[in-house]
Amino acid sequence: MSSSPNMFHFNDFNNNYIEDPDYIRDHIGDFYKDTCIFVTGATGFVGKALVDKLLRSCSGLNSIYLLMRPKKGRAIEERLKELLDNPVFSSIKKRNPDILNRIKAVAGDITLPNLGISAKEYQMLIERINVVLHSAATVRFDEELRNAFIHNTLGTKKVLEMCNKMQQLKSFVYVSTAYSNSDKENIDESVYELPFDYETIMNSIEMLPQEAAEVLSKKLLGRHPNTYTLTKAMAEHIVLKHSDLIPSAIVRPSIITASLKEPQPGWVDSVSGITGIFMEVGRGTIKSIICKENMKMDIIPVDTVINTVLTAAWHTVAYRSNTMRVYNCTSGNTNPITWKEFRLLTEKYSKEYPSKYVTWYPGITYRTNRALHAVCVNLFHHIPAAILDVFLFMTKRKPFMLKMSRKFEEAIMAGKFFSTNQWNFEVTSMRSLTKAVQMANDGEHFDVDISENNGFKWDDYVKNFILGVRQFILKDDLSSLNQARSKLNRLYWFQKMLHMMTFCVVTKMALSVLMASMSRNTLEL
Repeated sequence: MSSSPNMFHFNDFNNNYIEDPDYIRDHIGDFYKDTCIFVTGATGFVGKALVDKLLRSCSGLNSIYLLMRPKKGRAIEERLKELLDNPVFSSIKKRNPDILNRIKAVAGDITLPNLGISAKEYQMLIERINVVLHSAATVRFDEELRNAFIHNTLGTKKVLEMCNKMQQLKSFVYVSTAYSNSDKENIDESVYELPFDYETIMNSIEMLPQEAAEVLSKKLLGRHPNTYTLTKAMAEHIVLKHSDLIPSAIVRPSIITASLKEPQPGWVDSVSGITGIFMEVGRGTIKSIICKENMKMDIIPVDTVINTVLTAAWHTVAYRSNTMRVYNCTSGNTNPITWKEFRLLTEKYSKEYPSKYVTWYPGITYRTNRALHAVCVNLFHHIPAAILDVFLFMTKRKPFMLKMSRKFEEAIMAGKFFSTNQWNFEVTSMRSLTKAVQMANDGEHFDVDISENNGFKWDDYVKNFILGVRQFILKDDLSSLNQARSKLNRLYWFQKMLHMMTFCVVTKMALSVLMASMSRNTLEL
């Protein structure tokens, strides 16, 4: 990094950058000027948005090094090319294509010693890197404890071990989850004590036999819903432990959904979790979800998360603190929306902007009775999917609907903990960050405020969310809208006819039972 006297000076005694408050606090983008940034998790939903934002709003940076794992025989150069072909980088390619040359792929694996990076590249990184943004994780809720631990907890430890060796590091940000302490109702912006010695677990879990690891998993989980939230909580402790030597921050996003503004409203490229479920709600293939509809649904746009990560790195340097900051990047205490309100908006805009891939007329019911939900899943999800698969098979196409229906039901069941509970997230640090960003000269480019006072409206957001799913996931542009609306209209009348037929059949059966009963009574008389 080429140091600028207006920005930083390097303290040779403690190997930490010291900010010039008069400059750094006013210029978030310039905090990244000439910096070399190391990013993990770049191929994920959050990672792609993060890299895109760095290129667009921090164009003065030197280089972005992406830790990438060679996969299925493909070299990292091929994986990097595939990453940059993603639509998220379309605007960058049009406006400033040369800046893409600043992205460097580093072959490695977060589960391996020294992150699986070659000795030469490892040395280069510890000499050059100024900012580390760590978002790599396995986000599967049903992940076996050992794998979740190796990726989420030990992986974080390995990243921090490298950070300890970095000669010019000024900031480290760990992307955790707001649900790392989901066993509590009120969640402060602090790292909570664990009910066990995580270091003992860390030293033994990799060597345990599979059966012993499963027994340990059940004991450790306690009130945690899954291994993802548990191993994220453990990783936070490792970050806290290293924060005495490394300027660190933790960002805890809630459920991450489509973008609010950047790279464009509604951008999304992942169907995991909530996005996939409500995509199918819009297509009419999901009719029942286990949910308490009047509880708060805490979701956060991906670009708000990215802006929080980037400004947290800046905030750590520009506004130093004696303790490590934790930012609960959530919406529930800032601009709440209930599950019912989100459902109504989803149905509204799914009907206004249907996809040509709509299968049934959209409409969903939230239920808390699991037995009734199971009946509805079979009647309205699996059986119709099986019928469609028969049609696909008969027309010599590959059946997939039943498999997909079961996959989304698994997602619903995995997420039921989050749709039947709610949390009160403290946002003091987040508000402090918001205020600091608003005071910066270029703060409007790093907006982290989703309050109504800042113009955020859920109605507009859900509309763009539905349009984004349509465009980026279903690959269905608005040129098919008239065709889709005609199809939706036919499905509406088909549903009405089906309801009428069902009513007639049920009525006939009821009358038959009644007549039979009356006949028996007459004979007895």
